[in-house]
Amino acid sequence: MTVKELHSAPNVAALYPKVVLGGLRKSGGDRLPDLEFVRTGVVADPGELAAYNQVCGFRLSDELPITYPHIQAFGMQMALMAEPSFPFPLLGMVHVANRITQYRPVRLDEAVTLRVRVADLRPHEKGRQFDVISEALAGDELVWSDVSTYLRRGGGSGSGGGGQQLAAPTPGAIWRVPGDIGRRYAEVSGDRNPIHLHPLTAKAFGFPSAIAHGMWTKARALAAFEGRLPDAYSVDVKFKLPVLLPAKVAFTSWRTDDGNAFEVWNARKPKPHLSGTITNL
Repeated sequence: MTVKELHSAPNVAALYPKVVLGGLRKSGGDRLPDLEFVRTGVVADPGELAAYNQVCGFRLSDELPITYPHIQAFGMQMALMAEPSFPFPLLGMVHVANRITQYRPVRLDEAVTLRVRVADLRPHEKGRQFDVISEALAGDELVWSDVSTYLRRGGGSGSGGGGQQLAAPTPGAIWRVPGDIGRRYAEVSGDRNPIHLHPLTAKAFGFPSAIAHGMWTKARALAAFEGRLPDAYSVDVKFKLPVLLPAKVAFTSWRTDDGNAFEVWNARKPKPHLSGTITNL
């Protein structure tokens, strides 16, 4: 594997034009690049972390929320997928699942090394999917890992069933999601995908309105568990139907043998936006 060291965080705003223009020349392929991006000495900015916590509903703390290192690694993920050797255009790909494992809390002032790579290109009923793997290390200690699964539509078997209609569970809470949450989350995360920013740009990609970021929905759900989670755990979510903004969503959670499970639903119809499990390590 080729390792490329980055000496600063990639400029995500500058990457988007590269992603759009470069994507026009990409038509797919059968191989992912054997490439890893590495960045050392990464420390959270207290002001940026406070803004992130406010948007996602976390309390201020001297430890990072489990979802925050994903934000720190996001620019590296974008930069890797903007590489000429990456076979797919980034715009139009669907983030279908995300699993984060925290092996211990990461302190606000702690310097970590971030590593990002892509792996496991495999068939999917609607196309092909692959994983973007991000890791944070303190010295030689792996303290955090993240696996984001993306779907590239087209060329799949189409053999998947439609799934049965589910009955919505009794909500533990109702959240009103404002119409500007996509823009607010974009400011704190760097993820300025146009489907999240404005109804007009979302309609260009087939959505009737802007949609909430899946990672915002995951973070907001985890904020509801604050004070009840162990130091070491894994949280695995599947992103289902998009949250069309503005929205009214229902949140429910329950205990399991090894942790918790939770779901976010459309509050008006029995349609799930996200399902997740929290597994204690």
